[in-house]
Amino acid sequence: MAKENFNWKSLFVNDNDSHSTSSVIRTEEPVSLNPENKFPQQIEQTYTTDSSANPFLKEIFEVYDKGFESLNEPGFDFFELYKSVLVVGVTNPQSYQMAFTMGKSINSDLTKDFLLQKANFYIAEIEKVYEKYNVVGKAKKQELDNNIAKDKYNLSKSITDLESNIVQLQKELEAKKAELQKMDPANRKELTEIQLKIEANDLAKEKIMSSINTVITGINQYL
Repeated sequence: MAKENFNWKSLFVNDNDSHSTSSVIRTEEPVSLNPENKFPQQIEQTYTTDSSANPFLKEIFEVYDKGFESLNEPGFDFFELYKSVLVVGVTNPQSYQMAFTMGKSINSDLTKDFLLQKANFYIAEIEKVYEKYNVVGKAKKQELDNNIAKDKYNLSKSITDLESNIVQLQKELEAKKAELQKMDPANRKELTEIQLKIEANDLAKEKIMSSINTVITGINQYL
């Protein structure tokens, strides 16, 4: 069993924001468990990354590489052979012979079966980590999809309600405008009657006052 497992933070959850789905993990530099047997650090890459298509590819590849390194145990096993073969060339038969010879010089009991057994161990551990974060990623995506669907439904409902209210208000507005336009014709008769009564009141006052003033003048003149 490996002394160190993949020491990764979540691929999909930011420690400072539990709702973030875009945070990519960082890893601590793995501790070398076998410093006396070091292989060249410049490894021939067997894959290419298109960062323009997916800006997270390079970083995630590095995460897997560091996670793979963190599983390495003391001594020579599949990990050291893997690193050595990548340097020389995975399609070069001599690279395997050279790496195996080097391994035998370090561990005289080294066998093909042991190497394949350790390879299966690394594969199994990587599969465990992959499955864990694959499940987490899909769960976060589903959660986000559900939240988006819910928000879209609520917004659509609000828009429908507002549109319905606007239609109702528009009807009320038109009704009020029509009522306003009918106010003058509907009250014209009453307004005319009142205006005539005011004028009649003025005339009646003037007539009676004129009659009274005429009598007063007569009193003053003839008595």
